[in-house]
Amino acid sequence: MIKGLYTSALGMITMMRKMNVTADNIANANTTGFKKDRVATKSFTEELLKRLNDPGDQPYYDVPIGRISQGVYIDDIYTDFSGGGFRKTYAPLDLAISGNGFFCISAADRTGQVSELYTRDGSFTLGSDGLLLTKEGNPVLGTNGMIRIPPGYITVSEDGSIFSNDEYIDRLRITSFADTHELRKRENNLFSATNRALQTDFTGSIQAGFLENSNVSPIKEMTDMITTTRVYDANQRMITIHDNILNRVVNDIGRKV
Repeated sequence: MIKGLYTSALGMITMMRKMNVTADNIANANTTGFKKDRVATKSFTEELLKRLNDPGDQPYYDVPIGRISQGVYIDDIYTDFSGGGFRKTYAPLDLAISGNGFFCISAADRTGQVSELYTRDGSFTLGSDGLLLTKEGNPVLGTNGMIRIPPGYITVSEDGSIFSNDEYIDRLRITSFADTHELRKRENNLFSATNRALQTDFTGSIQAGFLENSNVSPIKEMTDMITTTRVYDANQRMITIHDNILNRVVNDIGRKV
């Protein structure tokens, strides 16, 4: 009886965490270059039930009668790096990556330590001093460090080379990873790499005048949200049922005994 309470409670906790992930995906459905998260659940190892020392004529010692599971839990929350569609903006500093790869960004954390981070959001701007920046004001990196573009007609070629009035300025530093599971989400649509991350050469192309949409499907996420809510409600009803049964055992049956 108590085991049923714990199984239902664990199911509710699992659905709550899954709902948080789904809600975050929906909230970022219109965020440029956003990559949705997915939840992987796993069942606890099933336990073998046995009959031990049952009364009767037959020795039922150590006789298996079936298996029982303790419910499910969150095994992993991972990022889906599948590509989103492109939308045309015609802006020369709106850039989309075709293929696997990330723009390299220089960003400082709350302690002021500067590190290299990565993003698929190519909606860049120019600062007052000509630095190429993200929307949040983080410098975009090129092969020679931060990119400073003088005034002029700006074009970006498919290999990431930047020109101002047909004069070569620098080339965007774009990197790929052998295993994207070694990337961790940070704030402002950025990713950091773990020590195990292996960088590889970028083999895709840059599409100037385009931005990459998020890979979130609002309809699918809403369907997942409805399913998650129903599973949560079902577990909640099971807890109520178990509570009522325990109440009867304690107050009705126990009083008669």
